[in-house]
Amino acid sequence: MHNGIMDLRHTHTERLQRRLRRKLRVRRKVVGTAERPRLSVYRSLKHIYAQIIDDERGHTLVAASTLDRQIRPLVSGLRPKRAQAEIVGRILAERALALGIQKVAFDRNGYKYHGRVKALAEAARQAGLQF
Repeated sequence: MHNGIMDLRHTHTERLQRRLRRKLRVRRKVVGTAERPRLSVYRSLKHIYAQIIDDERGHTLVAASTLDRQIRPLVSGLRPKRAQAEIVGRILAERALALGIQKVAFDRNGYKYHGRVKALAEAARQAGLQF
């Protein structure tokens, strides 16, 4: 606060707008094709979601999240959330490889490559996805 006026530079809406600008900047370059679909990550405060998308057809090929029926029992009560992200990344990669998807383009969705996003990406790489 400065002279009773709240500093609005770091409000939720401002942070969201900055992330959306970063997202659009990344999405101009990262496009999923049938040969190399896009691995998109979304993180909320409680959960993390990842999907592999063919942008040419507009189809989600593979998806995984902490809310997934198979994943939820594995992550319930698991802390830190980075560990949950690693499980989601590993299972997403396993599902993708089962469908014959080996190479993807990573879309961090405007988030910094840090923390849960980084943990998911590295777990997917270790499980066999190439990006």
